[in-house]
Amino acid sequence: MLGKVILEEAFALPRLEEKTKWWAGMFSTDAERHTKEIQDLTDIRLRFADQYGVGYTILSYTAPGVQDIFDPKEAQALAVEINDYVAEQIKPFPDRLGAFATLSMHNPKEAAEELRRTVIEYGFKGALVNDTQRAGADGEDYVFYDQPEWDVFWETLTDLDVPLYLHPRNPTGIVFEKLWKDRQWLIGPPLSFAVGVSLHALGMVTNGVFDRHPKAQVILGHLGEHIPFDMWRINHWFEDRKKLLKPGLDCKKTIREYFNENFWITTSGHFSTTTLNFVKDEVSADRILFSVDYPFETFEDGCNWFDNAEMNTGDRLKIGRENAKGLFKLEEYKDSSAKVI
Repeated sequence: MLGKVILEEAFALPRLEEKTKWWAGMFSTDAERHTKEIQDLTDIRLRFADQYGVGYTILSYTAPGVQDIFDPKEAQALAVEINDYVAEQIKPFPDRLGAFATLSMHNPKEAAEELRRTVIEYGFKGALVNDTQRAGADGEDYVFYDQPEWDVFWETLTDLDVPLYLHPRNPTGIVFEKLWKDRQWLIGPPLSFAVGVSLHALGMVTNGVFDRHPKAQVILGHLGEHIPFDMWRINHWFEDRKKLLKPGLDCKKTIREYFNENFWITTSGHFSTTTLNFVKDEVSADRILFSVDYPFETFEDGCNWFDNAEMNTGDRLKIGRENAKGLFKLEEYKDSSAKVI
């Protein structure tokens, strides 16, 4: 399929190469190649895109990124640097490349202001944050964005009419020591990523974020971070148990309604047709977006899987590009109207 849109695609600042290599060592068998690919925003990336039928890519800063910096001033300075850098890099390719804002999430108002700046000044397509923000003098505090003090941020997001991509990051500090240190094979895609993001996303539901901000849109990667597979059980306990046990539960709709109205799910790094079909049955093809998760995954694996997966043409169009075109209000880009058989 030509004209695909992908949107969980990482980059890193060249000046932080040593940190990038350390991170690559956790997730890549070839750290040197990974570092080269993740630091390249245009040349290598666009060659792969041309080869595998990707028309438009939305870039985002690699995890753990700014969310790993617990000094607020340092985090904010790095976020601004990253945003200015990627804006300059993609400027010559408006019909091929876009970006999500990188945000320090220490302060709701500051995050909202940087989001507004990047969307208005640079045309960014929203923001991607790497789960909770580390905070406190020792980095052992964790900022969640599901509390009322974050309403100013959600108001800005909906005012700008752009989505927030809630991406995972690695466990750190006491959470790492107590839960993951002796189970390191489970860090990342096998389990820890989904554990962190699903907690955060469902916290947004139960703490009333989408009731206070019904137009807010949140994107989850990796076919929903396990949530679709527990949809019935979550809904059963919310509706048949919790709301009876605790009448003050701060969510007014069902979990299915929130996923139909406020959440989007991408295929990033999860190239299974069986799993995709299950998620389609749970949330419909109208809320699913194709993505690769490059360079942690390859264009070859992601695109060859999607192009050859058994599905009807309507669903392939929706997931491959049409849903993204609507969500991000994309104008014409390479092969954006190419025929799909």
